[in-house]
Amino acid sequence: MSRFWSPLIARLAPYVPGEQPKMANLVKLNTNENPFGPSPKVIEAIRGEVGDSLRLYPDPESEQLRQTISQYYGVTTAQVFVGNGSDEVLAHVFQALFQPDSPVLFPDITYSFYPVYCGLYGIEGKTVALNDQYQIAPNDYVQPNGGIIFPNPNAPTGVAMELALIEQVVQANPDSVVVVDEAYVDFGTESAITLVDHYPNLLITQTLSKARSLAGLRVGLAIGHRDLIEALERVKNSFNSYPLDKLAQAGAKAAFEDDEWFEHTRQAVISERDRMTGGLHNQGFEVLPSKANFVFARHPGHAGETLALALRERGIIVRHFQKPRISDFLRITVGTAAQNDALLDALVDIV
Repeated sequence: MSRFWSPLIARLAPYVPGEQPKMANLVKLNTNENPFGPSPKVIEAIRGEVGDSLRLYPDPESEQLRQTISQYYGVTTAQVFVGNGSDEVLAHVFQALFQPDSPVLFPDITYSFYPVYCGLYGIEGKTVALNDQYQIAPNDYVQPNGGIIFPNPNAPTGVAMELALIEQVVQANPDSVVVVDEAYVDFGTESAITLVDHYPNLLITQTLSKARSLAGLRVGLAIGHRDLIEALERVKNSFNSYPLDKLAQAGAKAAFEDDEWFEHTRQAVISERDRMTGGLHNQGFEVLPSKANFVFARHPGHAGETLALALRERGIIVRHFQKPRISDFLRITVGTAAQNDALLDALVDIV
């Protein structure tokens, strides 16, 4: 610890991202990147921005992108906020919308950035246990809080929550902001964006990193009541008034405009996920019902850490979490057919 650090920084436990190893012939199934590339129209749009205009600042409000997003989801432009990946959007949420006098509620098994943001912004976080089926139980969120956040589908489990159950949580907490983190929503469950016009305390966040294959571009968004969006804008304009560069704005806009490519690659991931799930079941794995671009699986005869190491020795990287309740699970990203076959073949040899 440096003597120049602030007391806050000394106490932080930073988020640990998925490994990005530099290995030849690697089957990389650990960070939930889309195995199918972005739309060719995205590449074309980005190339169109490469020129002398890069000497100028980008549009600080990302107006054209926000208009495209608003038309896509049937909301107003004033209901849309964009940032550098959904992680930045979520950071602004924790700072702008969660109250410091009561704990922020989130599941005990969920996206591990939530407690990191609590530490960074001096907010108390309180975990709410998933039930025995690794599902979120709405009644467990009827308790005093300064805000609620959970992913749908949840991560790392992949288990989705029905829209009616999400609405129960929102209705039961009219004085708190409820944030639904929809990073994986396009892989098989219903978005709660349809509810935002009915509930001023509901905010939805999404990312273009997963279903739209733009993890390297860093674009995230939030949709909600204008009052919530204005709070995010106040934080953004006090922190980084030009969050999205010209290339990101152009590429993200093109991604939303090419619905045919989006639908094709989305369905390809869903198909491969179902095939992978079947292959794992055939080998005796328990696989939670995933609606994401990954599966969460464990084998009754093998520890999760042992399986992860054995796969790594064969050049296949998956994600293992050394945490209570889930230490025997592997989170496995859905890859291409060839990558998924390599995984299943390796597991046949291992188990």
